[in-house]
Amino acid sequence: MHRHHVTPGQLDRSPLVLGRAEARHLQTVLRVRQGDAIELFDGRGRTVATRVAACDRHGITLEQTAPPVVHPQPVCRLTLAPCVSKGKRMDWTLEKAAELGAATIMPILSEHSVVQVETPDEAHDKQARWQRIAIEATRQCGSAWVPEVMAPLPFAQALPRLGAINPLLVAALTPDARPMREIIAELAAAVPPREAAWVVGPEGDFTPGEIGQLRAAGARLCSLGTSILRTETAAIYGLAVLGAAWL
Repeated sequence: MHRHHVTPGQLDRSPLVLGRAEARHLQTVLRVRQGDAIELFDGRGRTVATRVAACDRHGITLEQTAPPVVHPQPVCRLTLAPCVSKGKRMDWTLEKAAELGAATIMPILSEHSVVQVETPDEAHDKQARWQRIAIEATRQCGSAWVPEVMAPLPFAQALPRLGAINPLLVAALTPDARPMREIIAELAAAVPPREAAWVVGPEGDFTPGEIGQLRAAGARLCSLGTSILRTETAAIYGLAVLGAAWL
């Protein structure tokens, strides 16, 4: 069955008329026809089965064929906070994070970040584009939950938000970083957390000053083994481990 993302308000409408622009993907890429089944999802945990009642050059009309379904939230709300990487690497990170069930993606701009954002308009444009990538990845993987993608934040602005999340786990190359499996085993002995954050630095890692600030905020520094991973690889590695443990 094809899937299509709509707003929460649209999900409740039957019939639902999608204009030419909204229906473009369904008509030009998926080539849906009258009678085809379409699952709508609002990205906030609700889906509904519909069928195409009409399809023409003006758009598509959809009618519900069953009541909306409410899907439970994951047990643990995972926040991925990766430093912004270049071009398609960041796109890939966002796509895989959505597939792996991240609830929030908080892009960070650190001192060592190659990519910097100079203006609010640039930050807004990046956020909008990244959110579209997350929606498309959610559509393809069948999830009912779309991650919230935040606008890129300077490290100093991201730190208080991250410090409010417990546990706060950081990929680190420092000598005192502990194997991630050990930290997960310790946390597993307690009640599973309702939320957790996974933070990944830029190429070359965070600066010593940034590591110190993360430590002061209660972060647990995690080693991912003897290999030095690309930032996007480390982001997905950690998110997969946390998802396997708590989602």
